Amino acid sequence: MKKICLFVLALSISILLNAQWTSPGNGTTYTLNDLVEVSGCVSFDPQIFYYFISGDITISANDKLYINRNDGLIYITFANDYTITIKGSMEAMGQDEDHYLPIGMGSGHLRFEDASDPSFLSYCWFGEMNGIQIINSEVSFSNCRFHYFHSQQQSSTVNIMNCDPIFNNCEFYSNEGAAISSPANGQSSPQILNCQFTNNVTSNANQPQINLGPGAQDSIRIVNCTIEGGGHDMSGGIAVADLMNTGDTKILLKDNIVKNNRYGYNQQGYNLSSVIVGNQFIDNNNETNPMNGGSGISIYGMDENNKAIIRNNVITENLWGITVINAADIDLGTEDDWGHNQLYDNGNGGVVYDLYNNSTSDIMAVGNDWGTSNSHVIEDHIVHQNDDPSLGLVTFVPFIDVDDVDEAAAAAFEVWPNPAQGCFVVQGKGKMIITNALGQILISHEIDGKDSIALPQGLYFVKIGNITRKVVVE
Repeated sequence: MKKICLFVLALSISILLNAQWTSPGNGTTYTLNDLVEVSGCVSFDPQIFYYFISGDITISANDKLYINRNDGLIYITFANDYTITIKGSMEAMGQDEDHYLPIGMGSGHLRFEDASDPSFLSYCWFGEMNGIQIINSEVSFSNCRFHYFHSQQQSSTVNIMNCDPIFNNCEFYSNEGAAISSPANGQSSPQILNCQFTNNVTSNANQPQINLGPGAQDSIRIVNCTIEGGGHDMSGGIAVADLMNTGDTKILLKDNIVKNNRYGYNQQGYNLSSVIVGNQFIDNNNETNPMNGGSGISIYGMDENNKAIIRNNVITENLWGITVINAADIDLGTEDDWGHNQLYDNGNGGVVYDLYNNSTSDIMAVGNDWGTSNSHVIEDHIVHQNDDPSLGLVTFVPFIDVDDVDEAAAAAFEVWPNPAQGCFVVQGKGKMIITNALGQILISHEIDGKDSIALPQGLYFVKIGNITRKVVVE
């Protein structure tokens, strides 16, 4: 009798360890309570409001998993390393930033694979999971949090392949691996908008917080995000690479703050084309050996089809300002379209390196602010053909003359508040010109006193006379 009991117990444990359930694919929408009833892989503890995932669950094509925090307090936790696979669709909704839907709590995977329909997740708090995968599926995350993910089984928090997911107003914090990644053998163009990345890659692996491979037909967009490192000397900010000559990758990097990483932005490989506008690359100097990194912006081209248009950025206090390696087609400003980048105080070993053209390509870098009005000093801060005949030539004249400023006019010219919440005030006298981060003129008229300006979210430049001030509208 005792042996029979032991056998039954062992069989029960074996069944539990291998539990799995797949929906029939007949167009049914399942709630968590439905899964408690039909799957044998979900249980609920009403005292602590926990749903326990105790087996692998697959939501088949045409079926849907629906979770709504409005139905009451919910926690979803995984026993062992089970996976919820979405081949149909998933809709998971918290209420607001005070009432998130917690998912994960220690382990588990969430996988979207060849999904038949789009999935939408909002106000979800994913914590301490083993990874989220998105493969050939349409998924949108809005106002979600991704915290403390493990990296033993998956090197990034969210790994995407052959898809273009959307991340809007999301937060990635203190995950062991990269926050978002895509592989070299796929094509993905994520839309990463208004997100906060803080202290990811806590394992100090050699990878950036956002680590992307080749793009798809649409552009990769990283807009209005903050990518802030935690002081790790191996963790970078953003990287986009096509090392296998997969296709044509288009990138928009706009209005971001990238700071305190090993490096700011790295673009490497074949057939990459970026517009880098209105960003701040600051204090990306955690690399202990400047020969291994530390650039605010680094463009490494296999040929001149690695392209970048760089406008209205602030690049300062990095080990290197901008580095161009091997070959590339870089536009830092022309006589007809000035760069308006601020490039100053980047250096290592006691030497300033604001622009290092370590390539055979010539670079136009007209109309930038180098932190000085002395052309000889600017020349000293640029490495190019004048230092080594094998390198391409950098043309940096004319440049913004920082000493050519009317101090009285500057004192009378004010913009506040900054950052602004939808509306800001300009005080000054003269012709006021307001442009966006792309250099497009939005407002142009005479001002004598105060003028209230209402503009949507974005980075703007307000110019009166020869003085320009930057303002951010949140």
